[in-house]
Amino acid sequence: MNTQSILKDASIAFLESYLNNASPTGYESEGQKLWMNYLKPYVDTFITDTYGTAVGVINPDAPYKVVIEGHADEISWYVNYITDDGLVYVIRNGGSDHLIAPSKRVNIHTKKGIVKGVFGWPAIHTRLRDKEETPKLSNIFIDLGCESKEQVLEMGVHVGCVITYPDEFMILNENKFVCRAIDNRMGGFMIAEVARLLNENKKTLPFGLYIVNSVQEEIGLRGAEMIAQTIKPNIAIITDVCHDTTTPMIDKKVEGDLKMGKGPVIAYAPAVQNKLRDLIVETAEENEIPFQRHATSRATGTDTDAFAYSNGGVASALISLPLRYMHTTVEMVHKEDVENVIQLIYESLLKIENNETFSYFK
Repeated sequence: MNTQSILKDASIAFLESYLNNASPTGYESEGQKLWMNYLKPYVDTFITDTYGTAVGVINPDAPYKVVIEGHADEISWYVNYITDDGLVYVIRNGGSDHLIAPSKRVNIHTKKGIVKGVFGWPAIHTRLRDKEETPKLSNIFIDLGCESKEQVLEMGVHVGCVITYPDEFMILNENKFVCRAIDNRMGGFMIAEVARLLNENKKTLPFGLYIVNSVQEEIGLRGAEMIAQTIKPNIAIITDVCHDTTTPMIDKKVEGDLKMGKGPVIAYAPAVQNKLRDLIVETAEENEIPFQRHATSRATGTDTDAFAYSNGGVASALISLPLRYMHTTVEMVHKEDVENVIQLIYESLLKIENNETFSYFK
């Protein structure tokens, strides 16, 4: 398959609408509807669960089940405290970065709709240079242009409202995708593209394929934990993002040596089943798909861990997309890496044999 042909104009249009839509942890359903609508022509049926994980299924009656998975949620903030003069203090919903907050515009999601606000910050003129405070959770605040707590409440904003950034999709230098929430709606996009390619290339799989878009990864892999128990798969191939470590202030001796544009990243970790990973590596080599390797120590920190340790043990592997500036509003990935992750998952599925156990003891 020529990777140049993978992403169509319709694919990019969907990606843009999907990334621009807000899907904060715990509130993923509107994004899931967009995703399911795009996926619908390529699957036989859908499964959804109580907390909003969505699964497109091909061959739902097959006893042997293979999962390909990404997660749907993006980091965000919660309204935590409203001052008498109408300023809003926040707590995290996922790993939101306090350092990037000052002067950012925000959307506060209320029953009355979106309320606009800004993270305020003292002017440079007013900050004492020898005692300059840095942004932290205790001193960042949102200004809605209100003069009292009553005005804030009248707008529909209350403790517990979720807050996202409005920053939208753009393409830099023709081949770099930039947006907030590429971690990890790009994963949901890539597995949907795998389903599209299977359909368009008229591939028939000997097993059931479960295209899983999990919720609540950013606060502890919770959606994957739930849906793993529902599906009870035999195999799970997870896709998420990892760090491009070539930008300033990152220590490669700690974070590894990974660069966007050099291909998908195949993980080495206790949760990664060695024989399944070897199949993926062989697939990359046979199809001349460039790839990188990453050792993740005790845990991958992704939904791989949730699937691997479910149901008495599920053969699981992780294919990551190198990303710059994780958990900021300018997350950046390389178009060719996106295409190569899609191709690697697609070709790996075609290589998996029905009823394969991946046992170390046969």
